[in-house]
Amino acid sequence: MLRGTREHVLHGEERVLYARNRLLPGSKPAVSGGKPITEELATELRVVAFGTASCPPRGEWIRTPLIMRPADQPLGYGLAAPRNGTRSLLAGLQAHIIKWLLFDSRPVTKDNKSIEPPDSYLRPSEDRQEEALWRACSEVIWRCGGGFTAQGEAKATIALPTDSTYVQHSSQYYQDGITEKLHLFEFKSLEDIQIFLKRYIHLFQSEEGAGALLLLYAAMLSRGCENIKKDLDGKLTHLVSALVEGSLNVTTLLLTGRATPYLHNGVQYVGDEDHYAMPQFGVLSRSPVGLLVWYGVEENVAATINKPGSRLKTPALPIWVTCCSGHYGVLFNTNRELLRNYHAERRFDIHYYTCGGCHVLLNVDTRAHEDLGPMRTDDISATPLEKLILTKWQEAKITWSGATPFSGESPN
Repeated sequence: MLRGTREHVLHGEERVLYARNRLLPGSKPAVSGGKPITEELATELRVVAFGTASCPPRGEWIRTPLIMRPADQPLGYGLAAPRNGTRSLLAGLQAHIIKWLLFDSRPVTKDNKSIEPPDSYLRPSEDRQEEALWRACSEVIWRCGGGFTAQGEAKATIALPTDSTYVQHSSQYYQDGITEKLHLFEFKSLEDIQIFLKRYIHLFQSEEGAGALLLLYAAMLSRGCENIKKDLDGKLTHLVSALVEGSLNVTTLLLTGRATPYLHNGVQYVGDEDHYAMPQFGVLSRSPVGLLVWYGVEENVAATINKPGSRLKTPALPIWVTCCSGHYGVLFNTNRELLRNYHAERRFDIHYYTCGGCHVLLNVDTRAHEDLGPMRTDDISATPLEKLILTKWQEAKITWSGATPFSGESPN
């Protein structure tokens, strides 16, 4: 059964319709157990996420499920969603889905090479799509809860909607149909999260559901609302911005477990002759998935100072979330040795994908020869995507292999 998206024109408006989940209504396990949300926590979640609880969040957060494209197809590894404010979150999740499909789930030989052609793992069956989804969500949530670090005791929280309403509509709290119906579940191990999400992943996938919001809330609850406010360091009053495709702070929360606005390595102390030097906490450890950012010329000049450090530009695996003039996507290479082998990084292909269905293949040649005609980030003929790639591989020669027939968006 088709599980991807089909675009239809209805009354002059473009809509994205989702195929229904494979599970029959009677076979979907009902949410049981957990603790009902309190009015205080519901209000805090909405305020920290969206800035207020007295107005509803933007509609896309209530209506964006986590849906994969048709299985066993060239873009079967990809999430499918319209362009809206959830993109910054979906791009972070998409990177982790690719990470599991390409690297975590692939058996390797003694020389660290794949037994099967890498591209075969990018056409997963429906079962592997679903497993990739709950494993990627589990990893993101566990990292936000302090997992994968040696500091302190890790603990994660997931909130799922029920049929009961625990917070009434008032002038201080505007019901959104999800937040006031949540039950909270706490976990102290990644394995327990995986078992739980495997059982309830259909709530994230349901076309009537709010999978993106549920993942955002799980990340926030696991990190802690107070910690998120500290992460933002006064740079933002709340986590989700009004930008068309969302906030970079949501992306850093999923990639690093912290909603930091600072992308540099480690801690930097910033001050002047009139103020004490204050610490700015950036990326504290090497990220398994990276981040590349290109600010267009229309951006505030001060924003260009906030550039990713090496811990984001050179992650453990060749996968990067990209923010290119406010547009989010994922760059990835199928060779796990790309960032560890100088020879592999001399010339290679790299994929670019967005949740809108855009996929292009580019060739990056880093060999310093005059006849290659190296590009520069100040080259006016370079596209924004090329300029973004050049922030990682300076003066490389970038060649487009052309968009695939499955493209649904412009690659910038």
